[in-house]
Amino acid sequence: MKLDSRESNSREWKPMTELSQFFSDLVRAETRLYNAVDARLREQHGLALGQYELLQIISGRNDCRVLDIVRTVGITVGAASKAVDRLEEAGWCRRRVNEQDRRSSLLTVTPAGARLLARARPTFEQELSERLVGVASERALDQTARVLATLRAALERHQLAE
Repeated sequence: MKLDSRESNSREWKPMTELSQFFSDLVRAETRLYNAVDARLREQHGLALGQYELLQIISGRNDCRVLDIVRTVGITVGAASKAVDRLEEAGWCRRRVNEQDRRSSLLTVTPAGARLLARARPTFEQELSERLVGVASERALDQTARVLATLRAALERHQLAE
C-alpha cells in the first residue's frame, strides 16, 4: 500500500509532505485522546484504558482467547498474555481450559470485572464525547470514523499478507 503523488483510481494523492503531516496529526491526536481517556478512567475507576479495552473485548466475545485479543488489538501474544495476567490478578477476568484446544485458554470477565466495566463505560463515553463532540460536525466525525475504519482494515489486510 504505497501512496505517492501520482493519480490512482482517478484520485490525486497528496504530496508525501502532506501525508507526513497527516500521519503526525493522526498519531498525536490519538495519543492525546488516549491519554485523556486513560487519565479519567484511572482517576475515577483505578482502571487503565488498555485494561478497559481488553475487558470490552473479552466481555463482547464468547470463548475469547488471548489470540483473539492479539488479532483485535494488534499486539504480540506475549504482551496480550501479560495484560490478561494482570486482569486476572486484579480479579477482573479468569481463564479456563479450552476443551477444544488444550493449548489455549478461554477468557471470561468475572462478576467484579463486569461491575467495573459497567461503572467505567459511562466515564469512557463521556470523556470521548467531551473531547470529540463540537470539534467537528456530526457528519464530519462520522466520515472520519468511516475513513479510519477503512484505513485500519487495509492495514490489517496488509499485515496479514506479509
